[in-house]
Amino acid sequence: MKLELISKGVGTAKYPTPILFVHGAWHGAWCWDEGFLDYFAERGFASHALSLRGHGASEGRERLRWHSVEDYVQDVAQVADSLSSPPILIGHSMGGFVVQKYLESRQVPAAVLLAAVPPGGVFSTLMRLTAKHPLIVLRANVTLSLRPLVETPALVREAFFSKTMSEEKVQRYCERMQDRSYRAFLDMLMLDLRKPARIKTPLMVMGGSADTIFIPEQVSGTATSYGVPAKMFPDVAHDMMLEDGWQRVADAIIEWIGPRA
Repeated sequence: MKLELISKGVGTAKYPTPILFVHGAWHGAWCWDEGFLDYFAERGFASHALSLRGHGASEGRERLRWHSVEDYVQDVAQVADSLSSPPILIGHSMGGFVVQKYLESRQVPAAVLLAAVPPGGVFSTLMRLTAKHPLIVLRANVTLSLRPLVETPALVREAFFSKTMSEEKVQRYCERMQDRSYRAFLDMLMLDLRKPARIKTPLMVMGGSADTIFIPEQVSGTATSYGVPAKMFPDVAHDMMLEDGWQRVADAIIEWIGPRA
């Protein structure tokens, strides 16, 4: 599978372990290239971000609707195996779910979950979305396309960003959003939920208090399932790597992964 990979920086003596960033639904490797990749590279990390199959410039767009979470796990494995050593994994939202599934059968030095899919999957989130936008959710399920959930700047702001994010940025990011896999959505709803007991890799769990996709209680549930504290950021919404003040999130990650890199 030909996968888009954006790479910045080289490993240093202080931080020899590479980092692999895994994006969430509707996104691609581009979301890490807005700031995170350069920021981590400038601090001595070899930083890589892949686009999962069907996303960004990766192959598989024609079958995007039917890609499974296991397909995405294989994408992460393909890229991780190509790096100089097992990487530290940083996964956002659906990417955080994929990272967890990857770690059920593999170990890496450390992993960070940003606003990741919680223990119970996406059912609670789906119920909130259905209550707020019943016709949009109905259209998404009838057409087997989840693009309607993020097809306007207003919906993109509601899902991913704080009220203070500029209109220019919201519009720009809205134009980069794409459809996502309906099969992977079903996997995260009920078909392929994660198994925390199998995961032995040290984890950091992070979330934002202004997140409307996975609310703070869900982030806390994820952290509790792994026996770790949840690192919460006040006034930060779902797209923690794109929100204003994303550097605070990056700094917290660097502080935690530093001794493990």
